[in-house]
Amino acid sequence: MSILTSSSSPSVFICFLIIFLLTLTTPICLSKTARRQLSVDYYAKSCPQLEQLVGSVTSQQFKETPVSGPATIRLFFHDCFVDGCDGSILISTVPGSKVLAEKDAMDNKDLRKEGFESITKAKALVESKCPGIVSCADILAIAARDFVHLAGGPYYQVKKGRWDGQLSMASRVPSNLPHSNYTIDQLIKLFNAKGLTVEDLVVLSGAHTIGFAHCNQFVSRLYDYHGTKKPDPAIDPRLLKALRMSCPHSGGNTDIVVPFDVTTPFVFDHAYYANLEGKLGLLSSDQALFLDPRTKSLVQEFGKDELKFFQAFAVAMDKMGSIGVKRGRKHGEKRKDCSIHM
Repeated sequence: MSILTSSSSPSVFICFLIIFLLTLTTPICLSKTARRQLSVDYYAKSCPQLEQLVGSVTSQQFKETPVSGPATIRLFFHDCFVDGCDGSILISTVPGSKVLAEKDAMDNKDLRKEGFESITKAKALVESKCPGIVSCADILAIAARDFVHLAGGPYYQVKKGRWDGQLSMASRVPSNLPHSNYTIDQLIKLFNAKGLTVEDLVVLSGAHTIGFAHCNQFVSRLYDYHGTKKPDPAIDPRLLKALRMSCPHSGGNTDIVVPFDVTTPFVFDHAYYANLEGKLGLLSSDQALFLDPRTKSLVQEFGKDELKFFQAFAVAMDKMGSIGVKRGRKHGEKRKDCSIHM
């Protein structure tokens, strides 16, 4: 399970939980040379209408299935953290193959279909206008930005020029994604391995301002925190009570999901950070950001200043979007169908 945006559908989420909670109070690191090869106007001549084409799909998806937003943003995170931003998360396992693709790894089992559908639709439209030109990796990066903005977050320029990766292996996933019970030490180590800083960790975790998580990602906090047979003391008692109503210790509905941000779960804002200060973080890896002195001050800063968070998020997304970029036919390809390796 990733610390980064979960995108489960709220259709089975117990609605009174949100109402109840709303009453609460009061190393794969891209070289500088490779990074310079990405540019905002990469397709200015070959596919000048690219952003408008992708935008027409994302805006429609956001209206029809809002969960497409966090689902797609999460896809981008999961793609970039495993062998770089190369669209490899979109590749399907070859039927009959013993080697599973990334999307079929256990850590990716709860990735929502709406995220994949958004990219499939956008790719089909782009291919109809600019055949064989735009990579799936670039479309994913653009779509993730679109959904951030559509949900109320910042709009930022997306650098392009990525090629699609030729390798997608489920075995590469577990060690490259952060998990819901990670300590700050583990998170910092993993992010550093990707060329990302402590500030990047705190900023990118803010993507949890939208999206949902299944009970199994945090249920241990509610009943048996670190083997103590007791709940995590760093959780608001009222939140604990509400979460236990939705997520029993065992035998619960595995389809139930809960919002990361219990105050404004459908809006991309900075409430996530204020929630951490109020002991309202859903995952232990979320709440840990406020408990550790290395990250606490940043949580407080972003909790007070939404503009500062938005500006930092745009920079961090650009930085993360440059991880492990593939360039040229020697290292990549331009897939016509994002799910099939050529």
